[in-house]
Amino acid sequence: MILLLVQTSATGGAGRVSPCRIHYASDSRLDWTCQRLRAGESLERVFGERWVDVARFNRIDRRHAAPGIEIKVPARLDDLRDFTPLPREYADARTEAKFVLIDLSEQFLGAYEAGRLVFSAPVTVGEEGHETPAGDFRITAAHRRHVSSLYTIEGTSTPYPMTWALHFHTSPAGVTFWLHGRDMPGSPASHGCIGLYDEWMQHAYYGVPRVPVLDDARTLYEWVLGAGAGDDGIVTLRDGPRARIVGRAPRYVRS
Repeated sequence: MILLLVQTSATGGAGRVSPCRIHYASDSRLDWTCQRLRAGESLERVFGERWVDVARFNRIDRRHAAPGIEIKVPARLDDLRDFTPLPREYADARTEAKFVLIDLSEQFLGAYEAGRLVFSAPVTVGEEGHETPAGDFRITAAHRRHVSSLYTIEGTSTPYPMTWALHFHTSPAGVTFWLHGRDMPGSPASHGCIGLYDEWMQHAYYGVPRVPVLDDARTLYEWVLGAGAGDDGIVTLRDGPRARIVGRAPRYVRS
């Protein structure tokens, strides 16, 4: 079994892809400008209690929103309240008790019940050359304490944690693809898996953020499994939700 994800740098803004260089169709829904985080600044210090909305809009985590990086900042922060680029109703999911839609072009995931969006979350998807497969899949297994067999935490021999993992595809070559908690650098960054926020994992391994808040990977996992979410072992799902992956990952504009 091959478990896929990519490492990201733990350094500051230098060398990272600015979210300002990633273009989404939904960007046109509101007015925004690029703002560079200066020395000593963080999302919390600049945006106060609205930092969560700004982070989600940029598809970035606090570890990567470091001084030196440019982020998209709406002219009116209130425009970000309950922001999602995904449809509130999805006709193809009306007959499904649970249905997952991932839009690669928007780097966003939506969870639907009977065709109605119940929550959505930013994701990071496969980078160029390691694209996340598009198509119709089904979530067939879950493992809350999954780890990578190929990649490690930077500078250590510790296998990279793929927390709250949900398996949705195995390629003919035996490559497996999962939705799981991981770093969120604000751009496509994986080797094909789909990553969601897990700040508790980041705090445990990197010490950042100091106070974890965002846990979309856990929210999705528990929504999929329902009452069975407490099992630490690999759980086989006989009739897991369908997952539809559409679009193509955005390419960033090089300077």
